[in-house]
Amino acid sequence: MTAAATRQDCIAAIGDLIAFPTVSRDPNRELLFHVEALLARHGIGCDIIWNADRTKGNLWATIGPPDVPGVILSGHSDVVPVDGQDWSSDPFQLREADGRIYGRGACDMKGFIGIVLAAVPGLVKRSLKAPIHIAISYDEEVGCTGVTSLIDRIAAMSVRPALCIVGEPTSMQVVVGHKGGGMFRAVLSGRSAHSSLAPTAVNAIEYAAELIAFIKSLSMGHAHSGPHDHLYDVSHSTLSVTTISGGTALNIIPNHCEIGFDIRSLPEVDARALIAEIRRHAETEILPRMRAVAPEASISVEPIVEFVGLCTDVEHPGVTFVKQLAGRNDHAKVAYGTEAGLFSNRAGVVSVVCGPGSIEQAHKPDEYLALSEIDRCRTFIDRLAQQLEDAGLPWA
Repeated sequence: MTAAATRQDCIAAIGDLIAFPTVSRDPNRELLFHVEALLARHGIGCDIIWNADRTKGNLWATIGPPDVPGVILSGHSDVVPVDGQDWSSDPFQLREADGRIYGRGACDMKGFIGIVLAAVPGLVKRSLKAPIHIAISYDEEVGCTGVTSLIDRIAAMSVRPALCIVGEPTSMQVVVGHKGGGMFRAVLSGRSAHSSLAPTAVNAIEYAAELIAFIKSLSMGHAHSGPHDHLYDVSHSTLSVTTISGGTALNIIPNHCEIGFDIRSLPEVDARALIAEIRRHAETEILPRMRAVAPEASISVEPIVEFVGLCTDVEHPGVTFVKQLAGRNDHAKVAYGTEAGLFSNRAGVVSVVCGPGSIEQAHKPDEYLALSEIDRCRTFIDRLAQQLEDAGLPWA
């Protein structure tokens, strides 16, 4: 039997990744070069799908036979900022203490990627009957926008992978569903005037308030009438207005207002249909009254970020397979979004989310990953390798 990576191997690999400050606003190029060199030392080539200015990219590597459906182990390289957070130590230098490793990305999600990379020396020594694909993406934290070029490539493959495991932190529980939706902006333009002449103006804030009330009514309707899925902690779709800005002075009728709102929709609810309903209400119920006073008035409703929901059949043999690797029979659904919805819906690859660490630690100061979670994920990867060496993927 090929030896699995040790805990210390994993800690070292995770520490190397944390040392690259790949906040979404910054390049991930140097991290990709590091991974490329690591893979090359073990005879594994990789492809990097670059963005337009070659500052960021998605990495794709295959260990095992490329002409057989295999398993994707997927993680994103970008992390959220540390600006304004009170860390006990350098967030981009791994620190080990109290049975944990600390650092930005330790659980979200350089921990998973590091454990996978630490397994590479053992994986290349195995005679895998089905391949393991390593996928590392960018810009997940700003709306899963970077991975789309990789998704397009996978969708066009003559032999597509049979399964994708996205290693977001789930405490090694198998997640089969998450909500979709996105973040959106509505901009209302009216007509300004001195507040003493209010009837001659079009108050953008007041009309925005009407739109806010409509969005709230849609959310209340879903809360009351559903659909509901009680595997989620919030069982229904939600719409939430989260920002508002407008106005210049207390005695000036505002001619501009902008609101931001968030949609978290169950996979069976079409978030774009909700946006269409909001636009329709704005254009038919609000805008005509604005233009009756100011023909130049306008309302726009546009997406900032959209993400795709995940709904994987719990009876699919791939789900059973991942549960066996994790050594547990339960499964869950979560409210936060991941790239798994894109792998499933746009690349046509059955996908689940399962990785070390707790989402409760993600994005916080002193983000950490427990050493016990590293061990559980090490075991998971080793079981996967052994299965692919012994029998491949029986259902594929």
